Amino acid sequence: MLFHSKDRERAAENSLMRRGFLTLPLLAALLFTGCSSLGAVNEEPVQSDLFAMDTYMTFTAYGDGAEQALADVEERIKELEGEWSVTDEGSEIYRVNHSGGAPVELGADTAGIVSFALEMAEETGGALDPTIYPVLTAWGFTTDENRIPSQEEIDSLLEHVGYEKVEMSGNQISLPEGMEIDLGAVGKGYAGDLAAEIIREKGITSALLDIGGNIQAVGSRPGGGDWRLGIQNPFGDGQIGLLTVSDCAVVTSGNYERYFIGEDGKRYCHIIDPKTGYPVDNGLASVTVITEEGRRGDALSTALFVMGAEEAENYWRDNSGFELIIITEEGKVLITEGVSDQFTLGSSFSNMEVSVISR
Repeated sequence: MLFHSKDRERAAENSLMRRGFLTLPLLAALLFTGCSSLGAVNEEPVQSDLFAMDTYMTFTAYGDGAEQALADVEERIKELEGEWSVTDEGSEIYRVNHSGGAPVELGADTAGIVSFALEMAEETGGALDPTIYPVLTAWGFTTDENRIPSQEEIDSLLEHVGYEKVEMSGNQISLPEGMEIDLGAVGKGYAGDLAAEIIREKGITSALLDIGGNIQAVGSRPGGGDWRLGIQNPFGDGQIGLLTVSDCAVVTSGNYERYFIGEDGKRYCHIIDPKTGYPVDNGLASVTVITEEGRRGDALSTALFVMGAEEAENYWRDNSGFELIIITEEGKVLITEGVSDQFTLGSSFSNMEVSVISR
C-alpha cells in the first residue's frame, strides 16, 4: 500500500529505515556530472524533497522557473495523495472502499487512474489487479505486522478479488460489498506522469523526478546526453549496472523491496499473485520497465513480475511501447533488444550471464 494517511508518516519512515530504503532506493539516479562533454552548459540544479504516498521523493530540475515548477509538482502530488489514500477517511478511494456496494461519483483524477488500473488489469489478464488489497493486508504488507494467513483465510479473501467485478460508467464506480481497491501498483507512475506534464508546461526541458524509486526523466541531461541511472542490485548493496535514457520513465519491481521471513524460514515478498493469493515465487529477482508513460511502467513492472520470465518475454513480443531488464534469482540478466546497448553491468557483476530478448 502506498497511500497512508499523514498520521502514519513517522511509522512509515521508521519502516523504510529498517529496510534500508533511505540509503538504497530502487534506482540510484542523478549519476551525472555538472559539466558535460557534450555541451558547455553547467546549470545549477534546483532540488526538492517530499514524503508523500508512503514514500520519499526527490525532484531535480534545471533552468529558469525550475523552483516554481517543483513547488507546483509538490502541491499536485499532495492533492493526489489526498484523493487516493486507502486510509484517509476523506479520500475518494476510502469512500469507494466503504460504500457498501453503493455507486460513488469520482473526481476526474481518481476516475482516470481507476479506469487505467482496470484497463491494465484486463490487458495483463489479471496479473495486475487493483482489488488485491485485502489479501495484502492479510499478509501484513500494509501494516508491517507480517504473518502467514491460513489457506482458508486466503480462499475466503479471494472471493472478493477480481477486477472484472468492478463497474465503471463514466466517473461513477460501483464496487461490490466486501471488495476494496488500492492504487499502489499504478499510483506513483501515474503521479509521475502528471508531475512531468507540469514540468514541461513550465518550459523546463531537463528534469529528473525520483518518486520512491520510479524515475521520470524529462528531456536529457543539461548540456546534452542521456541520464545515467544505476539499477539496484537485487542481491545486496549497490548497483548491478548502469542504464542510459532520455525523456522516459524507468520503473523497477523486485522481491527485495518489501519482504519478511516467515516462521517456516521462507522469504515472502510483497508482490502477490492475484490468482493464488500468495507472494510471487517464480525465480525472478527484479523487473525493470522502460517506457514513455510512468503509469504504464508502474503497472507492467508489477504484472510482468507476477507473470514470470517466459510469460513476460512473450508479453513484450506481443505488445510494443516498452523495454525490459529482467534479473533472475539465479543471477541471469534478460534484456530486450531495444535497450541492450543502453545497459552496462558494473565491474563487480561482469561475469553475469546476459541474454538479449529479440522479437
